[in-house]
Amino acid sequence: MHKKTFYPCGQTRRQFVWQMGHGVTGLALADLLRRDGFFGSTALAADDDPSLNPLAPKKPVLKPRAKACIFLTMNGAPSQVDTFDYKPELEKYAGQPLPQDRKYINSGGRKVGFLTPAWRKFRPGGESGLLVSDYFPNVRKHADKLCVLNSCHTDSHAHGSALVAMNTGKTLIGRPSLGSWAVYGLGTENEDLPGYVVMLDKRGGPISGQPNWANGFMPATYSGTLFRPVGDPILDLRGPQHMTKTAQRSQLDLLAELNRRHLDARPGGRELAARIDSYELAYRMQSATPEAVDLSQESQATLDMYGVGKNPTNEYGRNCLIARRLVERGVRFIQLYSGGGHLEETWDAHAGIESNHGQHAAEVDQPIAALLTDLQRRSLLDDTLVIWGGEFGRMPFSEGKDAPGRNHNPYGFSMWFAGGGVKGGINYGKTDEFGFEAVENKVHLHDLHATILHILGLDHERLTYFHQGREESLTDVGGRVIKPILA
Repeated sequence: MHKKTFYPCGQTRRQFVWQMGHGVTGLALADLLRRDGFFGSTALAADDDPSLNPLAPKKPVLKPRAKACIFLTMNGAPSQVDTFDYKPELEKYAGQPLPQDRKYINSGGRKVGFLTPAWRKFRPGGESGLLVSDYFPNVRKHADKLCVLNSCHTDSHAHGSALVAMNTGKTLIGRPSLGSWAVYGLGTENEDLPGYVVMLDKRGGPISGQPNWANGFMPATYSGTLFRPVGDPILDLRGPQHMTKTAQRSQLDLLAELNRRHLDARPGGRELAARIDSYELAYRMQSATPEAVDLSQESQATLDMYGVGKNPTNEYGRNCLIARRLVERGVRFIQLYSGGGHLEETWDAHAGIESNHGQHAAEVDQPIAALLTDLQRRSLLDDTLVIWGGEFGRMPFSEGKDAPGRNHNPYGFSMWFAGGGVKGGINYGKTDEFGFEAVENKVHLHDLHATILHILGLDHERLTYFHQGREESLTDVGGRVIKPILA
């Protein structure tokens, strides 16, 4: 019987030399691929030293058109055919059903009614003559600043999942939000304030809640910081009354030292590093935030312009004015919600367009117009991208006979950009003659996100974060920059 030879390392000498040679070849191949930029899409900061400040300003990979972004989010989904997408055919065919050749897929169990004209008139604004409805007469004065995207479409007809998708790129919960990606890629220019601020409506937040501004699989440092719409913007901002600043500083220094010792013994602890950073940021915010949100520093003329102190504009006017003050102080990304809670407390106009949009548009029209005016006169509009829109649009037909409301529409809706090096006074893309679905120059939410990141100086394909063996990105495998709208 042949005696089996035993090799202590499990390999013959020849096998060992053969595998070693292949390993060296692999190293050479990796270096050649690196030189060709094959690994250029790897995460910007996922492997950085966690002891470094993750919010420190980072150099954009592209030439930025804007330094900051303000996202005016109309929670509940405004109707495009009643606001920024004029469809005269709805008057011609009023009372008739939508033609059978249109792919109406999901009504959510609601009745499908008849084609219904816009509830308020559209009028031209500015030198461009851009058509804007009477729900936004003040915004219409800024028509020459607006780039209206009339061919947006998304992947869900349900509020919760659609809003999560608008904020994170996917309908699945657990991914970083747009603001988190922006701060991850660029940091912030004010170390005493959060890089990403979210202000909700006092009636409540979106039904899908915190995942809309969460950091997802990124460190908690990149999560949005909630500012309350009334009262102190952040609870416990003033610190404990029984403790002096000196004592509080000493306490934080001791805690930081103990945490750093723990971190040094266990490299790679990013969650602990993020917690250390959050303690330090909270301490600095006790001094910086009260000043940033102190509207008593503003003139009465400015307060009146925003509608602060008056109904129904007080709350959103206050939030828009705070957003301008935060942009001045280097905050990177700010999101302002209009509409909270559910149904008619949001822009979800099932019961009636006029009753719903009449209320909510009256709350935001003057403040939004004031924000555009204020940013421009302070030379901030060119460096700030302002976005307006909801999670989807609404149908061009009513919900049944003699029903004044409209159902959800993910197939075609409108959003607009202003500032940030975007062309003004233009419409981009089209829906069909009834405003039902996007038919020309379609803009998916991945395209929106790719364009927003591009305007901020980030490449949506290279801005990635390594998670569970995969380079994750905001736009995943889709998305294109909408270059025709860029000045």
